[in-house]
Amino acid sequence: MARLPGTEGGGEIADRVRARRGGGLHPLDRMLLHSPPVADGWNSLLGAVRERMSLPADLRELVILRIAVLNRAPYEWAAHEPEARRAGADDRQLAELRKEKPEFEGRIARVVAYTDAMTRDVRVPDPVFDALRADFGETGLVELTATVAVYNMVSRFLVALDVQP
Repeated sequence: MARLPGTEGGGEIADRVRARRGGGLHPLDRMLLHSPPVADGWNSLLGAVRERMSLPADLRELVILRIAVLNRAPYEWAAHEPEARRAGADDRQLAELRKEKPEFEGRIARVVAYTDAMTRDVRVPDPVFDALRADFGETGLVELTATVAVYNMVSRFLVALDVQP
């Protein structure tokens, strides 16, 4: 059970959150709406990360699921597994993400290594970062970094408040 009760929220900010979500509120939104300014900023930031960046959806969703595993955030996994599947993830990839040391090849392996470094250690070793340069331009590197950072924020919020799927 969550540490705080959810709220419906009201007004313009709650309406913007509902609009981005397709009409309803998720348990995460019900927590955020205890502070409308936080909910508003969160909604704008997550809207940009989810809907307006050029980072491919398949990579974005694999990153989010990996963070869910590393931060022990079951809500995040439950929310994003269907999205990952829609973006092309298969059972093997999803199982691999749950391992301590997942075995991927190519760009996915480099993205997972980057995600792991940012999530576990915060500081990313130069070789891990430099390995991504061939895969992404500067915009892509910023978007990948922002995605990892933002979803670490999301999962840590969910875990701290014990928000359940």
